[in-house]
Amino acid sequence: MTVAAFALSVLLAAATPPPPATTSRPGDAPRGQPLSGKLLDERTDEVGALLRCPVCQGLSVADSPATMARNMKAEVREKLAAGYDREQILADFERSYGEFVRLEPPMRGVNWLVWFGPAGVLVAGGAVIAWALRRSPRSGGEKGASPLPRDSDLPSRDTLPADPRLAAAVRRVRTLAYGWPDGIAPKERS
Repeated sequence: MTVAAFALSVLLAAATPPPPATTSRPGDAPRGQPLSGKLLDERTDEVGALLRCPVCQGLSVADSPATMARNMKAEVREKLAAGYDREQILADFERSYGEFVRLEPPMRGVNWLVWFGPAGVLVAGGAVIAWALRRSPRSGGEKGASPLPRDSDLPSRDTLPADPRLAAAVRRVRTLAYGWPDGIAPKERS
């Protein structure tokens, strides 16, 4: 194990608080009231929508057509009918399948990155853009200074380079492109 991996594991272990005391353990008594009828169906769908299907992983247990999801939904229904509340059921499934089974991970430990990471990246990106715009030469750092050369600084269209080989190549291109004999513009000849 590398030093970085060890340091990361120690950091993660320290950042993850113990689970709250409200989670149910096997054999805990139900904290809610037993449900039946239409209310049981509604709560089953509500709790099933919070659980991820282990087979199709992009769908909730309430939406998945997989056999495992239907079995999980039936288990949720039984627990609600027995009087277990939502948190007890979610904690039980989390113990069985891991934290990944929750579609909305709880805000504890490293999960803070899941909840606030995108906002942090957005703020950091905005800061980088603002810094780049502030350092941009077009932002008018010096009065009168322009990042573009003035027309008087640019060579004319007929100017040849100082290098003789490059000047010969430019003349050849002008002869081919414009039809100028020897690559010299007609107005320069007269």
